[in-house]
Amino acid sequence: MSTPPMFGSVVPLDREAHKKLHLRTDLSTVDKVKELNSMFLTTVEFSEACKEFPIVFVRAGEAPKDGGKQAVAPLAVLGLKPGHNLFVEDGRWTANYAPAYVRRYPFMMAHIDDQGNMALCIDDQWAGFSETEGQALFAANGEATEFLVNAKNFVESYERETERTRAACHELVELGILQDMRFESTNEAGNKVDVDGFMTVDEKKLAELDDATVVRLHRNGLLALLEMHRLSLGNMARLAQLQLARKD
Repeated sequence: MSTPPMFGSVVPLDREAHKKLHLRTDLSTVDKVKELNSMFLTTVEFSEACKEFPIVFVRAGEAPKDGGKQAVAPLAVLGLKPGHNLFVEDGRWTANYAPAYVRRYPFMMAHIDDQGNMALCIDDQWAGFSETEGQALFAANGEATEFLVNAKNFVESYERETERTRAACHELVELGILQDMRFESTNEAGNKVDVDGFMTVDEKKLAELDDATVVRLHRNGLLALLEMHRLSLGNMARLAQLQLARKD
């Protein structure tokens, strides 16, 4: 079982092994993301995320050995240098929107076998877990509490949106309308920041799509997603100024 960024030790939640487990919801998870300069974003989040973060695409997973096209995934850009999250300041999350990736923590759905079965898992290294304090995960009879049911519903919904995002990105790859891009910015003092390794929509190729494809993209919502992606790129310059103003 792979361990995604932010998580420490991912283990399946077990009603017997974890029957006494509680979760303190008063503890901030900000320290978990202060060194993440990007975060996976589902397409349903684009409308809120585009107001604050640049939304870009990156190649995901390994390149197919058969010469096929490599998958891509959307990311919210949080910083322009490795280990720098510009939306964490003095232990606080400063953006108005927090991606679902971080809001689901310390829960996640994960594959538990080679057959593709999934289970609700937790980061059992999270300091918020206790046997005496916080919200109980299981009732005395071993049934999930309302708190745990709500948490499970959220991560299951997140997983469904993740699958929809993969499907949307697959279509973008098949259309061939993404291009490698590089961003550079220099302030008045001559300090420079540059970022590469990401992809954006190719305006020329998008404009060359035939009418039938454009109508299909409009009806399935992809055209709107691409527009939000394009608008979000205006946030890159703002991040550059924040990055250049940082002393670290």
